[in-house]
Amino acid sequence: MSERDADGGHPPDPTSESAGVGSDPADQSPTVEDLIQSLETLEEVVDDSEERRKVREAMRTARDLAAREQPSVFGRVVRGFDRSDLAEALLGSVLFGIPMLVEGGTTEVGAVLASRPLSLVGTAVVTVLLVIGILYVADFQDVRVHNPILGVVPRRLVGVLGVAFVTAVVGLTVWGRVDWAAPAVALGSTLVATLPMAVGAALGDLLPG
Repeated sequence: MSERDADGGHPPDPTSESAGVGSDPADQSPTVEDLIQSLETLEEVVDDSEERRKVREAMRTARDLAAREQPSVFGRVVRGFDRSDLAEALLGSVLFGIPMLVEGGTTEVGAVLASRPLSLVGTAVVTVLLVIGILYVADFQDVRVHNPILGVVPRRLVGVLGVAFVTAVVGLTVWGRVDWAAPAVALGSTLVATLPMAVGAALGDLLPG
């Protein structure tokens, strides 16, 4: 009696047992992002400076490849914060900040903030929250936190806020918009100018990708 007759059906197909082999969705080819993540992990454990330099060069090459695979302006994976990011943040900060440097209202609001410490602190907090929202919440790009300061503070956040604040201080001082003999008013005016500059710095950093 054949297997067909004994089982009351078709004989087992030897290919059916292996049909699912390799079909696991998790069993996929590694991507450039996987390579970058592995290189980042390697960078953290390498002690030799020359080897670390080679790892960073490999990371830059991998990021270039990733950028070529992602032609869209939005939705790109963004890692680290290097000199090009710094330049982009500075450009955005200046573009958004020029009106604040020439308007007399900046120092007027700064004087009000100087007399209201809670408003001064609130302005600083709002500035930080706006930048966090643009960088990490709004999803203009897929921003990854890499090698944070003290293991907690993202370098991109510090870089964007730092660029905006320094630009505001230098611009207001050089153009004679603030007098540091009255530090409270000068600080208030600087924070007022920093807010839109920080928004511009964050957008300038992200939009070029």
